[in-house]
Amino acid sequence: MTLFEELQARGLVAQTSDESQIRELIDNGRATFYIGYDPTADSLTAGHYVTLTLMKRLQSAGNTAIALAGGGTGMVGDPSGRQDLRTMMTVERIDGNCERIREQISRFIEFGEGKGLLANNAEWLRNLNYLDFLRDFGAHFSVNRMLTADCYKNRMEKGLTFLEFNYMIMQAYDFYELFLRYGCTLQCGGDDQWSNMLAGTELIRRKLQKDAHCLTITLLTDSNGVKMGKTAGNALWLDANKTSPYEFFQYWRNVGDADVIKCLKMLTFLPLEQISEMESWRDAQLNAAKETLAFEVTGQVHGDDAARQSLETARALFSSGGAAEMPTTTLSESDLTDGAVDILGLLAKSGLCASRSEARRAVEQGGVEADGVKITDTARTFGADGLRAGIVVRRGKKSYRRVVLE
Repeated sequence: MTLFEELQARGLVAQTSDESQIRELIDNGRATFYIGYDPTADSLTAGHYVTLTLMKRLQSAGNTAIALAGGGTGMVGDPSGRQDLRTMMTVERIDGNCERIREQISRFIEFGEGKGLLANNAEWLRNLNYLDFLRDFGAHFSVNRMLTADCYKNRMEKGLTFLEFNYMIMQAYDFYELFLRYGCTLQCGGDDQWSNMLAGTELIRRKLQKDAHCLTITLLTDSNGVKMGKTAGNALWLDANKTSPYEFFQYWRNVGDADVIKCLKMLTFLPLEQISEMESWRDAQLNAAKETLAFEVTGQVHGDDAARQSLETARALFSSGGAAEMPTTTLSESDLTDGAVDILGLLAKSGLCASRSEARRAVEQGGVEADGVKITDTARTFGADGLRAGIVVRRGKKSYRRVVLE
């Protein structure tokens, strides 16, 4: 099976601009490709995870990967999938976010000569001369055609700002710059980016009389068509400080029965033959498949040690009906200070410790965990978002309590 055939078999290929050319490039390890990541937050999410694994698959086959941080485009914000204008961020925050997501990207691709690199479109977008740019590139974009794109069409009724209208042109210009600087001929991304990506190939063709290509991957949705990677109405972050490894593990452990095989194919690096054997599994075996999914994805994001610890914690808590029997403490907003509660308060309010001083001793002695992670900092706090999803706190080996914000 070729690489392209494997991507198809895993359900990863949504659309291509020229399938035969893309097959030839990636199957023979001759593609220099890029995927862009706008720094809208200081962490990537589970929604980005599938594109990170695509980069890893392509690079492992000898193709050269470019991860593009959106230090320039992040100052505008992608209108795709949005119902309103994104919150404007300061340059300092954008740059800080770019630096923090670099570490997450580096877990999936190898940076080095001929292998991969991290570029930042701030380098060519922030210092553009507006009039020169309009004269050189504006004539290559049809407003009528742009307005037919889903990313704009879906916003027309509620209002589309001129700021956001520029996003497609900026993304197209990214591809143009990467083509000139690094010989990048393939842009990859989610299928919601199709219109923006085609604009880049068209710009390269018009300006340089060269060919470039697009490959979009299937956006991961559940059986109801809702985007996966959400928990309690919030993003499922790749940063362990925003979504703990245990919470991350439990999300994938609890995917719907109809989605587990699809997720195994798209999100893990297990052989397809092994996954195919699971397609007939039911009941307890299907739960084992979900456990495998959670372990594999958590290991990719947080490392094997975190995956093993999350697995052990889950088994200890949820085997033999343990989940149903676990006591739960419900907090209210009045229990929080500035939208959070510290570990000492969590232990005291949950009843695992009689007082904050007893809780302090328990933490200092190394006997406290939250969502499978040992807590050593007595000042560690937990925000409202995490509490709404539920946090499992453990003291010692056998005392557990689930704490939830109502």
